[in-house]
Amino acid sequence: MDLVVFVVTGVIAIGFVVWGIVSTENLASASTTAQDAVVTNGGWFFVLVSSFFVVYVLWLAASRYGKIPLGHDGEKPEFKTVSWIAMMFSAGMGIGLMFYGVAEPLSHFTSPPPGTVQGGSDEAIEVAMATTMFHWGLHPWAIYAVVGIAIAYGSYRAGRSQTISAAFWPLLGRHSEGAFGRVVDILAIFATLFGSAASLGLGALQIAGGLRFNGWVGDVGTPVLVGIIAVLTVAFIASAVSGVEKGIQYLSNGNMVLALTLAVFVFVVGPTLLILNLLPTTLADYLGQMGEMASRTAATGDADMNAWLGDWTVFYWAWWVSWTPFVGMFIARISRGRTIRQFVTGVLLVPTLVSLVWFAVFGGAAIDQQRSSGDLAPDGVVNFDTALFAMLGDYPLASISTVVVMVLVAVFFVSGADAASLVMGTLSEKGRIEPSKRTVVFWGTLTGAVAAIMLAVGGNDALSGLQRVTVVASVPFVLVILALCLSLYRDLRHDPIIVRERAGVALVEVAVTSGADRHDGGFELVTAPSEEGVEVAEEQARAVETGGAEGERSTRDPDTPGT
Repeated sequence: MDLVVFVVTGVIAIGFVVWGIVSTENLASASTTAQDAVVTNGGWFFVLVSSFFVVYVLWLAASRYGKIPLGHDGEKPEFKTVSWIAMMFSAGMGIGLMFYGVAEPLSHFTSPPPGTVQGGSDEAIEVAMATTMFHWGLHPWAIYAVVGIAIAYGSYRAGRSQTISAAFWPLLGRHSEGAFGRVVDILAIFATLFGSAASLGLGALQIAGGLRFNGWVGDVGTPVLVGIIAVLTVAFIASAVSGVEKGIQYLSNGNMVLALTLAVFVFVVGPTLLILNLLPTTLADYLGQMGEMASRTAATGDADMNAWLGDWTVFYWAWWVSWTPFVGMFIARISRGRTIRQFVTGVLLVPTLVSLVWFAVFGGAAIDQQRSSGDLAPDGVVNFDTALFAMLGDYPLASISTVVVMVLVAVFFVSGADAASLVMGTLSEKGRIEPSKRTVVFWGTLTGAVAAIMLAVGGNDALSGLQRVTVVASVPFVLVILALCLSLYRDLRHDPIIVRERAGVALVEVAVTSGADRHDGGFELVTAPSEEGVEVAEEQARAVETGGAEGERSTRDPDTPGT
């Protein structure tokens, strides 16, 4: 246990909970003021860095660094591709897709971004779908990928501990294990705590909406939401202490099948032709409007645009950043043995395509229903808690499908939150891959408490409370991820594959020049093993078989980075 990291972060988080209990109104006022300041003064920064991360990871994959494995040379992936994708997707944004799958496209359709098109028009469909994909496509997964690659490379190839701070070894050497490293890990736990608490709050809101929609409860207040949070918290703690192989993998695989079944159901009974037409149209609009969407800021001083950014784009970028420590560490943990190019392809493209299909199905069905009846968003106002249930209510088997949604939301949260609690435990225990159950239970319980306070801060508009606190809590970690990009680049430049490649090119150049000088152009190059070379190869093979202990010791030497 790193007592400094554990105690400092725990005290701050408990202090937040106490503040919320003692003076909810004061906390709400402070979070509102802080969020307004972040959006007004720092919205441009979120917009710029999010696009930078996309370009950065695509460059990594396309460059010579893409062939570097996240593990020993020749090591096979730990998980099958299907399980890998299921765990990655479920932990990354499963619960968000359930909450926003209907609500976001429908909201952008009735109330498009300021200065774009008329709400409810044919053009509004394209803007709504493109804007939704912008928030759920390449950008969030690029943020995850930066942290995921840095941690996976450092842990499985360079032999470092599995913490965020250890990824700064190429920049700071042994100083990354000192005060700076502890600050980084504290910020990572803090961001993870509030990001996962926001997700827990969304899950509680949607489950409460389903209970109310089905007539099982009346008006849902804070006590009911806290009760739902308590049940979900107990469930994900139980899953987390069971370990990755038993808990998360089974939950993720089962939930993927259930989500696919629900999507196929809506596709078949809903507006099938419209959904099929939306797939290529949305993809083209997403790519075609990318520049405009990625450059929306409050530069004009428009109050409507400022408010819209705070509710949507800046909130999303902050939310993804707050999820980055635990999602990045989690996908790093399940990606051992894959190359950087395979990692980026899987982490960036697969979830983006799945999101495209998901929003085309649910967003398309919701927009079609709104255009024909107008009952999903009366007066253009979308109820985010019940939008999905209201849409399913007009389809056959509504009593079954609405229950399936609540189960999906619960399990999606469990599979994501237990990953978060495991990661917070890992960061608290100096990178220990299997943290103690007591530590996991502590962070899991605190996550539930923070989620309850975040909902209480929002008052009647609980969603706004989640958004405000999440935006503010994520700001420091954006700077950490930027610095991580530089550290990762320095790490990869000294990778053995890259070093051998550079040495090989230089050696061949010297050999060709020498051969041309000595033999007047008529010569051939021949390679043959030397006795010393055979001994070195055998030693390397033994090191791989024993888990790379020699590699770990050598990378700890600041004079030989990345050996």
